Amino acid sequence: MTRRQNSGPVRLLSVVGARPNFMKLAPLAAELAHHAEFHHTLVHTGQHYDEQLSSSFFSQLGLPRPNVNLEVGSGSHAAQTAEVMKRIEPVIERYKPDAVIVVGDVNSTLAAALVAAKMNIAVAHVEAGLRSFDSTMPEEINRRVTDAVSDFLFVTERSGVDNLLREGASPKKIFLVGNVMIDCLLRHRKLASQSSLLADLGVRAKGASLRDYGVLTLHRPANVDDAKVLRGILEAVGEVAHDFPVFFPVHPRTRLNLERFRLSRLTSEVLDRPATGIVLLEPMGYLDFLALNDSARIVLTDSGGIQEETTVLGVPCLTLRNNTERPATIVRGTNHLVGVEPRRIVSAARSALAGPRRIKRRPPLWDGHAAKRIVAVLRRLLVD
Repeated sequence: MTRRQNSGPVRLLSVVGARPNFMKLAPLAAELAHHAEFHHTLVHTGQHYDEQLSSSFFSQLGLPRPNVNLEVGSGSHAAQTAEVMKRIEPVIERYKPDAVIVVGDVNSTLAAALVAAKMNIAVAHVEAGLRSFDSTMPEEINRRVTDAVSDFLFVTERSGVDNLLREGASPKKIFLVGNVMIDCLLRHRKLASQSSLLADLGVRAKGASLRDYGVLTLHRPANVDDAKVLRGILEAVGEVAHDFPVFFPVHPRTRLNLERFRLSRLTSEVLDRPATGIVLLEPMGYLDFLALNDSARIVLTDSGGIQEETTVLGVPCLTLRNNTERPATIVRGTNHLVGVEPRRIVSAARSALAGPRRIKRRPPLWDGHAAKRIVAVLRRLLVD
């Protein structure tokens, strides 16, 4: 990291590109707005360009409109990463930040970190140190390389600190601060409870008790691009859904595969209002999705972020993967790692449904104040 050359406020440039990034950056942007010592520029790479997967999140989370939108769009991992790198370099040259903040593990994260590092600008990685130890996951490559070139490593859980130290990172660069995604959840939970979604879905009627239901999300290529794996998951979840509906907000890519593999017959559309079964929903905004998860009886997912959110909500969660980069959600949360074998999914679901409806425990520092801790570190190292 080079010494700061600018006078006046410290110039920070944050980069977001995909849906999970917005939830992680929103609390940090709000906290930075309270500190005149910082001048904050927001760059949206446009990695997610669907309205529900991107633009609506800015308004719902109170994020300022981005100063720059690179409008990169979709593509292969290599093409998308290269395009972000190519388009963000002149932006960094224009704004001359003292540090670039990247969050999470998407292609935009890696691309922005590499460009900033090559330009001798400090890189701050929020959500550093998480490891699945599965190199077939593109996110794992992104995490490792981003951490390797970062100057400030902001970590959500103790396993991240241990991983970074094992890989040779200097302890002076590592800061265990908690989880900004949980900051976002706790800040918006009450507002989300006002959503009309559950009434629209027929599980919350006026004057009646809430009906049981589950939630399913699938988007990882290993699960949705293999017809046999996807069929097995849907058949297993279909068994879980014998007694209540399981709502499935479908990622556009996953919906295409349901049609391509002729698996739509294993699901139904929400307009049918079935009492049971897997019910397809369109992608939804953050507040509706938070409301859906908050009242669920069980959540089945292959998402890393949802493992964290269900832990804080206390909702039993089955992770449909063979590994997780968030072990704290298992040790200190509600998460169970069950893989994709159908019989194991059904058995784990029955066990979870026989247990407590809510599990009240969470990892240390997942208290809604991670953004404050991050800004305190940045002030100490970049301002003071």
